Amino acid sequence: MYNFDKITDRRGTASLKWDIRENVLPMWVADMDFETAPEITEAIRKRADHGVFGYSIIPDEWYGAYMGWWKDRHGLDIDKEWLIFCTGVVPALSSIVRKLTTPGERILIQTPVYNIFVNSIVNNGRFVVESPLIYEDGSYRMDLERLERELADPQTTMMFLCNPQNPGGIIWDKDTLARVGEMCAANNVLVVADEIHCDLTDPREEYIPFASVSEVCRNNSITCMSPSKAFNLAGLQSAAVMVPDPVIRHKVDRGLNTDEVAEPNAFAVAATVAAFTKGGMWLDELREYIYSNKCIVKDFLKNEIPSVRLVPSKATYLLWIDCRDVTDDSKDLAWKIRKNTGLFLSNGVQYGKNGEGFIRMNIACPKDLLKDGLDRFKKGIDMYQEGE
Repeated sequence: MYNFDKITDRRGTASLKWDIRENVLPMWVADMDFETAPEITEAIRKRADHGVFGYSIIPDEWYGAYMGWWKDRHGLDIDKEWLIFCTGVVPALSSIVRKLTTPGERILIQTPVYNIFVNSIVNNGRFVVESPLIYEDGSYRMDLERLERELADPQTTMMFLCNPQNPGGIIWDKDTLARVGEMCAANNVLVVADEIHCDLTDPREEYIPFASVSEVCRNNSITCMSPSKAFNLAGLQSAAVMVPDPVIRHKVDRGLNTDEVAEPNAFAVAATVAAFTKGGMWLDELREYIYSNKCIVKDFLKNEIPSVRLVPSKATYLLWIDCRDVTDDSKDLAWKIRKNTGLFLSNGVQYGKNGEGFIRMNIACPKDLLKDGLDRFKKGIDMYQEGE
């Protein structure tokens, strides 16, 4: 029904991703090259036709959209009062750090992981505790024994949980999440769950909301959520922070308001409501399309570039590629691939020290662009191995 093969020219639109040289193909930042669901575009157009764009409030429809979507899609019952509007997940993370920790405290992350986590911690005068995931037999798992030791440090007061995980595309299982919740609660470590990629699981795969696992997890957590990744709406600055515990919620609410990131622009509410009430069919077709792109990449790498390995994933449109048989210096590799072919990828080391030797590739694009990117990737790897 929806045409994901359509290539929309994004140059000249002040796009972070596409405001680059003509010959460069960007497959780095987590920003899809698909037009959003037409149901969302129509809602934005209807709002624009009104012609008056004054200060906006959060109506009941916004709360209902989140509550209905998470109930129907993810089996999570959310009370209206748990939800707080925010202009984005990253502003929420930084605000939460400032309000609920003090300078000099330690915040734990599990690497390789979304690199902006580090910015939200370090830029606010806190210290990063890097708890590496274990990578063996081509997949990742948590090092729970090490995690328990690190959480026991009284100076560690918060943990950022990426669920599903970016860049590995991991869907954490219930037992693992329950263990994390138990350890954090026992050590008075607050869990901040970034679940922005939760709707981008492979077809017939489902993620588990951290807050749904147990009362312990629910009462000792803050969950950040948004339609921005799944529906390609990042530029509209719209997200939600879910906080079941009333004491923690009060602090989060005060922090977001003090930081002035708790008020919507004129289009944020309309787009969010349309996404979560009318965008389900579009999203399901998108997930099928992205999965087919994953299969194309998997076959291409196996047949054309056997020196690199695709890390299996069940979520997100971001692929994590093991290039360690080519080089341990993924920063140099990514730079030379871009210089020699114009293909712009993310080097793995920016996601943590154990990301060295890996590359992240964004495959949320029409298949013609994907095939162009894969051909460039093969050329870049070949040239790198030849010393160019």
